Amino acid sequence: MDEIANLIEFLLPLFILQFILMVAALIVWFKTDQTKGPKWLWLVIIIFVNTIGPILFFIIGRRHD
Repeated sequence: MDEIANLIEFLLPLFILQFILMVAALIVWFKTDQTKGPKWLWLVIIIFVNTIGPILFFIIGRRHD
């Protein structure tokens, strides 16, 4: 039982970080008019490509005008 508690204790901050990162990326995606590539594709990447998807959107997907 201690192993499960330790695992949850380790993974919970990672899940929280992933959730915050995805919500932030979705907010920026919604407010952004132009993206590099189709906007719908970035939505799919943000949602389905866990931690890496939102990071890729912030680095590559947004246009920095």
